[in-house]
Amino acid sequence: MMLERAKHFSIKQLATQAGVSKATVDRVLHQRGSVHYQTHRRIEQALDELEAQEKNGLAVGRTFHVDVVMHTPQRFSAAVQAAISAQLGSLAPFRIAPRFHLFEQIEPQAMHDQLLRCLDAGSQGVVLKAADEPAVNLAVKQLAAAGIPVVTLVTDLPHSERIGYVGMDNRTAGQTAAYLLSRWLAPLPQEVAVVIGSELFRGEEEREMGFRMWLRTRAEHLQVLDISGGYGVYERTFERVTAALNQYPNLKAVYSVGGGNRAIVDAFAALDRPLEVFIGHDVDDENRQLLAEEKIAAVIDHNLQVDARNVFLHILQFHRLWKPEPIAPSQVQIVTPFNLPY
Repeated sequence: MMLERAKHFSIKQLATQAGVSKATVDRVLHQRGSVHYQTHRRIEQALDELEAQEKNGLAVGRTFHVDVVMHTPQRFSAAVQAAISAQLGSLAPFRIAPRFHLFEQIEPQAMHDQLLRCLDAGSQGVVLKAADEPAVNLAVKQLAAAGIPVVTLVTDLPHSERIGYVGMDNRTAGQTAAYLLSRWLAPLPQEVAVVIGSELFRGEEEREMGFRMWLRTRAEHLQVLDISGGYGVYERTFERVTAALNQYPNLKAVYSVGGGNRAIVDAFAALDRPLEVFIGHDVDDENRQLLAEEKIAAVIDHNLQVDARNVFLHILQFHRLWKPEPIAPSQVQIVTPFNLPY
């Protein structure tokens, strides 16, 4: 089946898209010798990416191989991948060929090594969502030294040598969440929780800071509790929220700056506790379902289609192939069950 699908493309195309040698592609397609499972999976993914590019009619123009490297739960990386794929045809005559490297869990050194593999694979640009760690910043510096531009997406690495950040103003997003939550709760002294996937993600940290700052100056009757370390993954988030609920029997309002929102809803339900106000981020498949079920009051969103186009504009501007122009942060949007986009 894979060999039949691959006949539409040359061995060289597949090898370039996958970032491996032509010999490795040949071994996988013809099942000659042993190939590591991850390498086999990467070639399968490269075939999917080439087919998506073909579907979008990207047959002419100069080709740019852009590596999209993300440390994020699968539900969000899937939304980003769909947005990027949808934008591929909008930048003609340039042919953008994205290569996706998506990780739900990855250590800083492994992320460093992954970024350097992009260098070896002939990348002409990297889109990056990663924790703000020294090893990651070092890899960005090495890519920059090799002339490969890095654009951060959703969460920034402000002390790195990235050429730009694309995404919403995260402090404003946190302030927006605080404003909504304080208006929807009764004006009584009580605790509210901010659920953080990881404090190493700059975007999540900035959302939390904006949230705390607004409540500290405008709603002093609300005490903020931290629930962190869930990494947006169901099991970890469920455990940490359950522990907090056992410790704080009156907790009934949550702002989730990252993911794992189904786990938050389930933790409250498992203990038969009311969740009066719940505000999250991003209209991904999970949050779309929670909104439809009215289990979440509002989702703070931004247009991933615009973000996807903007990361490519940064890269094309770096290569002096697009007119220099300011690229503004994404606008914060508030989505409820009644204005849920299709």
